[in-house]
Amino acid sequence: MPSLQAKSHTTLSAVGQILRPLSLSLFITMGFSFAALAQTAVKARPADFIVAVVNSEPITNNEVQALKSRLENELPPGTKLPEGQNLAKQALDQLIIEKAQLQVARENGIRIEENEIELTIQNIARQNQLTKEQLFVRLGREGLTLSAFREQVRTQLTVNRLREREVENRARISDSDVEKEIQSRQLNNQSGTVAMDLNLAMILIAVPENSTATEVAALQSKAQQVSQRAKSGENFAALATSFSQAADKGANGGEMGLRSADRYPSLFVQSVTALKKNDVSEPIRSGAGFHILKVLEKKQSDMSGTTIVQTRARHILLRLGNDMTESAARNRLLSFKQRIQAGTDFAELARQFSQDGSAATGGDLGWAAPGQFVPEFEEVMAQLRPGQVSEPLVSRFGVHLIQVIERRDAPVTLREQREIVRNQLREKKIEDLYTTWLEELRGRAYIELRDPPQ
Repeated sequence: MPSLQAKSHTTLSAVGQILRPLSLSLFITMGFSFAALAQTAVKARPADFIVAVVNSEPITNNEVQALKSRLENELPPGTKLPEGQNLAKQALDQLIIEKAQLQVARENGIRIEENEIELTIQNIARQNQLTKEQLFVRLGREGLTLSAFREQVRTQLTVNRLREREVENRARISDSDVEKEIQSRQLNNQSGTVAMDLNLAMILIAVPENSTATEVAALQSKAQQVSQRAKSGENFAALATSFSQAADKGANGGEMGLRSADRYPSLFVQSVTALKKNDVSEPIRSGAGFHILKVLEKKQSDMSGTTIVQTRARHILLRLGNDMTESAARNRLLSFKQRIQAGTDFAELARQFSQDGSAATGGDLGWAAPGQFVPEFEEVMAQLRPGQVSEPLVSRFGVHLIQVIERRDAPVTLREQREIVRNQLREKKIEDLYTTWLEELRGRAYIELRDPPQ
């Protein structure tokens, strides 16, 4: 179904995603946390002041305190909060990077339309099992205004669009790259090397370019102290939130996610080879600085016999236009749902009324692997039981009514395995490119630090 297909590289790449704990939700992909968003709102201080300037644009103390509050609420329950000034510094660093990215986005003409914001808000509400109205009420109770919430969504969408333009479009993986990786894995298997899946958490103590030997030694000492605190039993996630200077600023406790070892830098893999679960490494030097790693999970990976859950579904699509508003489309599809529940054949209604190429086959979309359709469609489809009909769903293509026909476990084909490898290589390349790009962006920016946050 061409209209519902995601970009070509995601059609089979999500087969790789199904093998690791990643959410397909745009809400999660953007890094949103409902609780964190709600807690971002803090009462404005009567005497606000500028703490930094990024290319002539100010960052205020209130902005830093708002983000600091959000970071505090993202800490795991029961975690002892790190020193407040360290957390404030992390918030300031994050705002500096965000401000610089938004400036580049404006210079490149990146603009987020209101309907994109609206669609994202609908996805956020759905992810939290709320209507839009319920979402707004809940945000209000937590002190976050609707306008502030919409600006946060706009900022996240802008940064994502910029990352896609500046980084993701450059992360191309050739067929020869895939072949070399497959051959490398086969050689490892023949030599008795065990393929591993790893979930590592990281704290980065960055070493700026042109640092003197004295400065490097001081940063190494700091990294050593952090490593010892982690080894002594202090909460690694809290230490990451407090000290890490990685691109994500220690979000999610520095956790990088379960993935095959080849998708981590070889320096990391070599450093944790002898470590067991929950062990913490000594500081590891790279071009970016000193890394402290914790092994959260470590297991043997096995692609043989891997299966994925495929879904066969059908839908009715009504496209929006001057003669069809969203409200009218919803009401019409609700009437179709009532008729289906009363015994009318879904396929017959799809043939008569669906405005999609699948109408001729009764709306049948065929067997689909996870990730084959756009996220807003797939999220709803994934929640349906066989035979169940959804509520009307708004996507970028119009308004849909979905029915899941059946599901099955299907083996991963050789072609899909190749796409898994391609996706793994691409994601690793994106991470490396994005980290380098952010460092370059900050290096180019004029940054003036004024009074420290209070």
